[in-house]
Amino acid sequence: MENEKPPSSSSSKLGFSPNDQVFGRRNRPEPEPEIKIHDVFLSFRGEDTRASFTSHLCTALQNAGIKVFIDDNDLQKGDHISPSLHLAIEQSQISIVVFSINYPDSRWCLDELGKIIECCRTTKHVVVPVFYHVDPSEVRYQRGDFGVSFQRLLNKMEKEVDLDLLCEKRWRVMLRLAANTAGFVILNSRNESEDIKTIVDKVSHLLNKSDLFIAHNPVGIESRVQDVIQLLPIQSNDVLLLGMWGMGGIGKTTIAKAIYNKIGCNFEGRSFIANIRENGEKINGLVSLQEQLLFDICKETAIKIPNIQSGITMLRSRLSLKKVLIVLDDINTLEQLHAFCGSFRYPEWFGPRSIIIITTRDKRLLKGRVDKIYNMSIMTESESLELFSWNAFKQASPMGDFDRISRNVVKYSEGLPLALEVLGSYLYHKTESEWELVLEKLQKIPNNHVQNKLRISYDGLNDDDEQEIFLDIACFFIGMDRNDVILILKDRGLSAEIGIRVLVERSLVTVDNKNILGMHGLMRDMGREIIREESPRRPEERSRLWFYQDVIEVLSEQNGKEGVLGLALELPIANAKYFSTKAFEKMERLRFLKLDGVLLVGDFEYVSRDLRWLSWNGLKQIPRNFFRENLVSIELEYSQVKHLWKKTLRMEKLKILNLSHSHFLTRSPDFSNMPNLEKLVLKDCPLLSKISPSIGHLNKILLINLEDCSGLRSLPRSIYKLKSLKTLILSGCVHIDELEEEQIESSTTLHENITPITRISFSVIRSKSIGYISLCGCEGFSRYVFLFIIWLWMLRYALICI
Repeated sequence: MENEKPPSSSSSKLGFSPNDQVFGRRNRPEPEPEIKIHDVFLSFRGEDTRASFTSHLCTALQNAGIKVFIDDNDLQKGDHISPSLHLAIEQSQISIVVFSINYPDSRWCLDELGKIIECCRTTKHVVVPVFYHVDPSEVRYQRGDFGVSFQRLLNKMEKEVDLDLLCEKRWRVMLRLAANTAGFVILNSRNESEDIKTIVDKVSHLLNKSDLFIAHNPVGIESRVQDVIQLLPIQSNDVLLLGMWGMGGIGKTTIAKAIYNKIGCNFEGRSFIANIRENGEKINGLVSLQEQLLFDICKETAIKIPNIQSGITMLRSRLSLKKVLIVLDDINTLEQLHAFCGSFRYPEWFGPRSIIIITTRDKRLLKGRVDKIYNMSIMTESESLELFSWNAFKQASPMGDFDRISRNVVKYSEGLPLALEVLGSYLYHKTESEWELVLEKLQKIPNNHVQNKLRISYDGLNDDDEQEIFLDIACFFIGMDRNDVILILKDRGLSAEIGIRVLVERSLVTVDNKNILGMHGLMRDMGREIIREESPRRPEERSRLWFYQDVIEVLSEQNGKEGVLGLALELPIANAKYFSTKAFEKMERLRFLKLDGVLLVGDFEYVSRDLRWLSWNGLKQIPRNFFRENLVSIELEYSQVKHLWKKTLRMEKLKILNLSHSHFLTRSPDFSNMPNLEKLVLKDCPLLSKISPSIGHLNKILLINLEDCSGLRSLPRSIYKLKSLKTLILSGCVHIDELEEEQIESSTTLHENITPITRISFSVIRSKSIGYISLCGCEGFSRYVFLFIIWLWMLRYALICI
């Protein structure tokens, strides 16, 4: 079976239907000649879900770069669907059928379903059913409210025309086949956005979709893409290094993504390495990016690179014969370039006709090192007005009364896409007097002071919480999971979920398809400048400290003040520095502490008891009185500790515990007194040999990640009783060869990629609530044995139903 992320939801019954077979993927003829124009065809009952679930699903699919056909007009002319809809189904790779209560009272919907089933039987078409507020068994046997709707259609047909018994039988067979297909069940969901995200992930996986999301409003992109493509060689077998240069916010990354999508299918492998300037500064940052590049192109999951030089050697040996497309986004140092391109003897690195695209703000890095340079141009006046209008009015041109003032705002944005998007989003739904006030502020800001123009949107945030959340993200949380950040900030009393949503709507913050928080470099710099202006000459007076020279000064002088809310110091491990814990004594309100390559001497008692987030990479030993009772998140990656604590500690508020890459950790902590833990990550802890049975006390746990814990030989039985658990990752646990004779109580996602599972107990298979089992890459588990178990499972279910 495919190793994919299956459905999960903390509050809904969302998972594959009991008979887990993908309809239309077996016993089919060779690929059909029809051209596939659409990725997805959406079939749904308009009156049930058009304005709600289906609309949101369609938007999410389109934002993921998936081409969707949806009958926007819902014009049901006559009793049968039109030839154009027949053609649309044939020209789609996947059909998503949203079964709702009233779906079967429409002959139109059932005819659509019939065509979909026909395509599944005769072509490589795939159907993905979504059971929206109906149980699959109701669809399978036409029972409950769903059955009532179906009977209503039959009664109506008996009155209006002669009911064809063969037609009725055919419909019942189709509904049964569809209900027996792997799909998604959404019942009593408290968070449909998460459900939709899971469906989009599944569809993306089925499509093998690797295109990147470009922009909600792609104004002026296509012409610039064509300009760049003109620079690419057509027949030459040479390797091309192309540099894209321009100021921040001008759209280099957006154009690079569009080129990547447009020409990527012409290469043996492709990889887009994003935000190198920021990600490369993190501990082992460049090494992680080298691993990403090798994975993207070679698809090897077990690649481990010990250091940058080893990564350079591996890249050269693995890529030298491949025709590849690589985008290196936001390079700002030679070290970063050398990590991916060596010393620029690139014919030895990449296969013939490979293309390497480098985006940067520093033209000096490109001169003499690349073959061609594309200078990014600002947007024209007409392009600027259109992009601004899409953000300010949700249409291509200004509303009549706002035409003049819109042109004036555009004038002061200087053709910079980022400024146009941010200001347009801010002015959306504002009154004319508010527009005039913004224009007045813009006129006072000198040309080229882009950050000051962007700050208008920050100043216009409705409350202090939103501003505080923006500043926290700008200083500490870029690149982190959105849900983790919400947990950390929520405990501080901020309306984090609402606040982040507002920031995204204002284009101040981004959230990608992996739920990772992002921020444009100019926005980040603007936020950090706001902090610096709190006390330009005395960093100890500022609310947040992140610039390493300022932090080193404050810790060395031990002069930090009460107003310091967060502090981050990231140093290379080779240049680790010692500081006394007394340096934190006066920082009584410290909430966030992030340390990399830092050694603290003394008692941790000096650190604020209000600490909510502790991230300390490379920790060598646990200081005395280390753990604060108010901690929400503890992240100790790459630590050298053997165990966390000898005696059980009461940590009521702890939600996240991450000890990844702790290569000396021998046993897990005792979990007895962590009643609210939701996320446990013990990835790549090779000496970890035992998981405490107290893990069974984690009644709110959602995710347990034990990937690459090669020393584990078994799991405690208590782990199978966790009712809240949604995801259990065992990939790389090479010594776990069977699952115990217990039932997994929750709708658990079980990842076992490259794990020698030789036996799965029938009690696990019997569990009615298990969401998904992935056995891709399980070396000792026979594919035929697995198919036999699935056959027995289906046979048992059929006998029960009879």
